[in-house]
Parts: sequence; structure tokens; C-alpha cells
Amino acid sequence: MKLIKFFLILFFLINSNSYANNTKEFNNWILEFKKRALENNISEDTFNLVMSNVKFLPKVIEYDRYQPEFYEDTKTYIEKRTSKKKQEKGINFYRTNKDLIDKVEIKFEIEKELLLALMGIETNFGTYVGKMDILSSLATLSFDKRRSEFFTNELITLLKLIENKKIDFKTLYGSWAGAFGFFQFMPSTITNYAIDFNEDDSIDLKNNEDAYPSAANYLNSIGWKINQPCFYQIDLNKNIPKKYLNISAKKIHNKRKLSFFKKYIENKSELNFLDDNIKTAIITPDKDIIPNAETLTPAYIIFDNYEIILKWNRSLRFALAVCTLKDKLKDEI
Repeated sequence: MKLIKFFLILFFLINSNSYANNTKEFNNWILEFKKRALENNISEDTFNLVMSNVKFLPKVIEYDRYQPEFYEDTKTYIEKRTSKKKQEKGINFYRTNKDLIDKVEIKFEIEKELLLALMGIETNFGTYVGKMDILSSLATLSFDKRRSEFFTNELITLLKLIENKKIDFKTLYGSWAGAFGFFQFMPSTITNYAIDFNEDDSIDLKNNEDAYPSAANYLNSIGWKINQPCFYQIDLNKNIPKKYLNISAKKIHNKRKLSFFKKYIENKSELNFLDDNIKTAIITPDKDIIPNAETLTPAYIIFDNYEIILKWNRSLRFALAVCTLKDKLKDEI
């Protein structure tokens, strides 16, 4: 018992010292970051007002290191996010907001099922948008070394939105990664694609009337093609060279025409309705995270629309889940 108490005390002291050190270094980082913010036309008044209560959040670092995309196998990840309960909630959401959703689908040429799938997976149809202080989250991730430059730019972009009175900083609560609203837009996405669809002189991404059209505008702008395929699951034979297997979402490589890959696909007859000249790639998403995973299982042949979802969230499993839920909703709506 004494030994257990000793280790508990030791663990507490180590973590307390680590937290104190990080907090001290973080406060020094804030002073350096302020210089960069002012150089990017953020006024000192805005910076002092907005950043005065920003804190280092160790939980954010934990979340960043332990994302579901890093440890859940593909089957588990997809099943959790495309359940019957999620489908039923999506159908009810559509029925309640049918006029807006149908209008957006026509105007932006984005299938309603895709938007419903994204909203369902991102925030459970607006019922869970996150409770983290976004400014502190972005500052913590900017201070952290793993993706510092990316999050520093996002934080500066957010400060510019506040400076220009596009966003009220008191409303900024969302995901641990700094995403905001029903579709979890990062600050740069808000700047580039969010729109005041209901024309009330403000962009409210926690309001369906702005959030839903903003998501559609984003997808349309980055190249989603309506009624085009996203992916199909395939059975690969063992002759396929490993260089054609994508295990990372960072960059899809070795694309070829569908006709080229067919000689490696056991269930190729299921793809006969597709144009043989369509550009494709193959992903095997479990290989990079599941110990001893079979290289060839599960495998998917993916198309341009799949890569559009990767621009939304750079995760192989996320894109598979979105397109899966989209197809399930299509069968019900």
C-alpha cells in the first residue's frame, strides 16, 4: 500500500511539474505570438481583449494525440458513425428542415444526403458542437510543436475575423481542434466559404439557415461533383504491387484508370457500370494503424469525390464514413 501511495505521489509531482513548465512556456509563447499577430494587422486592443483569458489546455494535446482516426479499425469507425440511430436522426432532421435543405441542394448542386451525412458525423445534427474554448484550443495547438504553423495561421485568421467583427469572440466554443458550428468550420474555412444566406447581416454557423448553405458552398467551391461516385469496397488479389496501395490520407498517389486496376480486383464485375476511363486510386486504410493488419483487407477503390471529402477532413476513415452514411440516407429519404 505504501509503495502504491509513493508512485501516486510521484506521478502527481511529475505531472504537476510538467503542467507548471508548460504553463510558463505557454505564457512566454503568448508574448511572442502577440508580435506576430500585430504584424498581421491585429490591433493591440483586440489582442488584449480576446487573448487575456486564453489558457494552456493539456487535454487538447491528449485529444490531438489520440484521435479515433489513429486507433479505430475501419469497420468499427464506420459502424459507430453510420448507425441506424444516426440515420433516423438524419431523416427527422431533414423532415423538419425540408424547405431549406431542398433549396440548398438545388442552388449549390450538392446532394442533400451528403450534407446530412457531414452534419450528422460532425455534430450529430447540431446537437453536439463542442464546449471547448476555441481560442485556448488553437493557442495550445499553436504552442505545441506537432502542427504549430497550421494552427498559428488558423489562430491569426480567427483574430482577423474578430477584428473585422465577423464573429463575436464570446460565442467561440467548439471542438478541441478549434472547429466551430454545426459543420465544424475552421477559421480559414469560415473566411473562405461561410455565407450569410438568410441575409441578416451576420454569419451564424450555429443556425441552420447559414450553416447548411455555407457547407454546401464549401463543397461546391472545392469541386464536389453531384451524382458521381465516392468509393466502392473491393476484393484485391495478391498480384497487386504494394506501390498502388494508399495507406495515408496525406496524399493519394499512383492513380490509374479503372481499366488498369480491374486485373487486380476479384469482384470487378460489380464495377462494370462505371466508365473504364475514370481515374481511380486504391486505399487500404487499416494497414497504417492496426498491428498485423492484412495489407489487402479492407480495400476500397476511390474517385475524385472521395478526395473532396479528404479536403474537408484529411482522414481515410472519415471520408469512408461520410460517403457510407450518405448512401444509407439516400435509401431512406
